[in-house]
Amino acid sequence: MKRIGFIVNPVAGIGGRVGLKGSDGAETLKRALELGGVLESGEKALIAMRVLRAGEELAEIYTCPGDMGESVCRAAGLNCKVIDGIETYDKGAGTATSPEDTARAAKMFCGLGVDLILFAGGDGTARDILDAVGESAAVLGIPAGCKIHSGVFALNPRRAGELALRYMQGKVRRTKEAEVMDIDEEQFRRGRVQSRLYGYLKIPDDVRLVQNLKSGSRVGGQDGAEGLSAYMADIWESDVLYIIGGGSTTAHIMNRMHLPGTLLGVDLVYGGRVIGADCTEREILKAVSEYGKAKILVTVIGGQGYIFGRGNQQISAEVIRRVGRENIIVAAAEEKMLALFGKTLYADTGDEEVNRYLHGYMRVITGYGQYTVMKVSD
Repeated sequence: MKRIGFIVNPVAGIGGRVGLKGSDGAETLKRALELGGVLESGEKALIAMRVLRAGEELAEIYTCPGDMGESVCRAAGLNCKVIDGIETYDKGAGTATSPEDTARAAKMFCGLGVDLILFAGGDGTARDILDAVGESAAVLGIPAGCKIHSGVFALNPRRAGELALRYMQGKVRRTKEAEVMDIDEEQFRRGRVQSRLYGYLKIPDDVRLVQNLKSGSRVGGQDGAEGLSAYMADIWESDVLYIIGGGSTTAHIMNRMHLPGTLLGVDLVYGGRVIGADCTEREILKAVSEYGKAKILVTVIGGQGYIFGRGNQQISAEVIRRVGRENIIVAAAEEKMLALFGKTLYADTGDEEVNRYLHGYMRVITGYGQYTVMKVSD
């Protein structure tokens, strides 16, 4: 029988929808709650843990008290053994988990001889586990953070559950090294990406179910960038609310339109002017209600292929529902798409229904009047 250690960072990703681009630190958590941020990592972890019910007789699950794992296991209908000595999150009492709690739990799991540490969080949580256990245990991340650049995460929560189940069943036996990356959140909020490799963790080796490492951003050749931007400027509609996702590609388009843009945030454009900069989900939904006709413009995350759910959580599942799949514009440089040749695009909105709604083929604009067609899957 396998032993699984399960950890949830309850506050992971709380800054995403409210535009804080991270959730590290007590002040960020406080600010996120003030802006209406909600705890989502537990719900994402629940998607993964429900998958494990198909093989619960194959494993003993060890977890942390309360929202650090126990409550998710109970909601999934899984038996679990709760370890002691870990602080749990309690919004009413003002207590919160810390990186030290995550690290302590990971070390305790290793002492119990677990075969796999399954954790829900983002790059910061992966760093905490790396600091605690290094490569002494196999791990797998359930993506639940704002920034998920590392290669230790499954494609989405459901895929994390499927891969953990296959590992429990012995269908996946090998492990491989995967990079733990993280960025400086304060610099990120100022529009500067300073990414760093912190080390490697061992993960179950199944390339079909694990996301790639995020690659560096480039718009592409000058001619390609100009052509793409010129085409978008020519088809731009002045009576439409545009919800502009972050990235160098969309920044180049905004520059072509002579509009100030937030490189790593979500802006709103209507009637040839920016009506909202670095917006939260709440602000986006309010604008959609006020202006009616709306379109979403996003680019593709280099190396990973995500169009939603990685760094643009402000464009939430509810925003996508209201705007409609037919009003989503995806634009990316031709060389970025060539690097993804033979692969698919991904949407990880945290809502299984909306993920399925986005499945199928979608046009990606790559130049002036040029486009390719890519499949969106999970």
